[in-house]
Amino acid sequence: MTLFEAQEDERGLPPRARSMSRRTLAGMWAIVIAVVVLVVLTFLPTAYVIQRPGPVYDTIGTAESADGTELPLIAISGTETFDDTAGTLDLTTVQVVGNRERTPSWFELAIAWLDPSRAVVPIDAVFPEGVTSEQREEQNAVLMVDSQAEATAAALGQLGYDLDATVEVAGVPSDDAPAAGLIEAGDRILSANGTPVTEATQLRELIQEGEGEPVEIAYERDGEEGTVTVTPEEGQIEGEQAWLIGITLTTAYDFPFDVTIQLDNVGGPSAGMMFALGMIDVLTPGALNGGENVAGTGTITADGTVGPIGGIRQKLYGARDAGAEWFLAPADNCNEVVGHIPDGLQVFSVATLDDSLTALEGIAAGDTADLATCAAG
Repeated sequence: MTLFEAQEDERGLPPRARSMSRRTLAGMWAIVIAVVVLVVLTFLPTAYVIQRPGPVYDTIGTAESADGTELPLIAISGTETFDDTAGTLDLTTVQVVGNRERTPSWFELAIAWLDPSRAVVPIDAVFPEGVTSEQREEQNAVLMVDSQAEATAAALGQLGYDLDATVEVAGVPSDDAPAAGLIEAGDRILSANGTPVTEATQLRELIQEGEGEPVEIAYERDGEEGTVTVTPEEGQIEGEQAWLIGITLTTAYDFPFDVTIQLDNVGGPSAGMMFALGMIDVLTPGALNGGENVAGTGTITADGTVGPIGGIRQKLYGARDAGAEWFLAPADNCNEVVGHIPDGLQVFSVATLDDSLTALEGIAAGDTADLATCAAG
């Protein structure tokens, strides 16, 4: 041993021990700082919310009413129905964690980023600036009612019924909306830019075609007709960018019999296609799905067009976890589906109600080789 190696400091520690002591102390301080930063981040506000799989509801099964009673999710009276359905035709939902009053912590966001069944999205995409949670819930409730009417019209149209329809304003959710003070709840929309409007989705499409240009809207109010010009503003619906005039619409149809949908605390238009399939199954003999467990999502219009929705990846996981083996996804959502299908679930791409019925026919027959699936691009 050399004299240098034998030297000790005033605490009686050799140089190597002193070095190890410094490293240990530095490591402890690093841990303390990391813990402090984590605690601070836990309480700092964020600008995001989390989307996760929500409840799944079988459209040919039952749902719980407000008083806890189990009722058929789809009840039809005034015409012949069939009770030989089997398997499931599940509609899927998304739950949002957080709002403007209480956003998720950075720690919660980090966990969500690592979970493929969840998504972290900007809060403005779900809770637009200037729209309260109550207004958002009201708008989603109207969209749900509208989607039920569109689904009923699509199902009955598929079965050969002729229907009359009118488009009405259900509400103007915000005083700052472009249409505020110009259009009122209860107005009947007659045309947009000279084109007669017979469906709520038709007005939305005409507004999108203008790409922000002013829209001349003809309406009827208390038996008198009028015309206003509204300039749309850019916003989001179910996470999709769109031109909006700030009104909620409903399409009023004259149905030949009563269709009642029992589904509380679920909003938005994304269950439309599955509602339509459930109605057709109840109104026709046999099991539309061959007794298989099928889930799906997608908006629908009276002419049977299936549209894209938000939260498709969360809905795939929700369907799989609920026991579905097959999933019907809107063709316009395919880019979000590819590479994100959970194990045990097979997804088919549909663009119309006809497509979804063809898919169910193939699933029921055990012959799905020729059915369209989602591809990238």
